[in-house]
Amino acid sequence: MNESRKPLPSDWDENDLPEWTEDQWDRAAIWHGDKLIRPASGTLTKPGRPRLEHPKQQVTLRLDADVLEKLRATGKGWQSRINAELRKILGL
Repeated sequence: MNESRKPLPSDWDENDLPEWTEDQWDRAAIWHGDKLIRPASGTLTKPGRPRLEHPKQQVTLRLDADVLEKLRATGKGWQSRINAELRKILGL
């Protein structure tokens, strides 16, 4: 096991553990002591969102205060709307 894992308290009852489904066993990592026999597969190894093919890049852009105020006043998603408008202007 990993060193970062804390040992279970001694007062836990094995009967309180939920039963594992066949699918969970098929996807689980199998360890023998400190040796990994089979790595986890499926959803256990891919938490979070899938990676985008073309992820957006963060930039720093200086804008006039009144321009920024007007854009922010359009509400949530204002940055995405700016991106969409720039794509239209650039013909992308």
